[in-house]
Amino acid sequence: MKKILTEINGIPIHENFIENLPYNPSLRKLLSGKRKAGVLGEVLFWKQVHAKKFHHIDFDRQRIIGNYIVDFYVKKLGLIIEIDGWSHDKKEAYDKIRDEYLESLGLKIFRINDFDVRNNISLVMKDLGDFIIENYKN
Repeated sequence: MKKILTEINGIPIHENFIENLPYNPSLRKLLSGKRKAGVLGEVLFWKQVHAKKFHHIDFDRQRIIGNYIVDFYVKKLGLIIEIDGWSHDKKEAYDKIRDEYLESLGLKIFRINDFDVRNNISLVMKDLGDFIIENYKN
């Protein structure tokens, strides 16, 4: 049985750590620029989750996985959180290929709209909690 990471609404959430994820070190030079860009939705979301504020879960910001940089990553769950803004409007095919690759590694992806993060963060956090319960309770 998998180790319990936390509880959400009294429901135990089990770890799902994915080992040996691919990593492209040449992307490292892009990380600080992405963090400094300060995309509002990402900053608002980070304020909700950094320092284990969200159910004592540790989130990483701007994590390299393979040839991609994901917005947020929870190592102990194998969970990627992507905040989609206007830049994703014309990239459905790219996002589909990217998601299929990341999911092939055993990762789960929770996508949220930047507009929702900026305008209804409490609902976004509830939806994230529900997603985690649905995918990691057993």
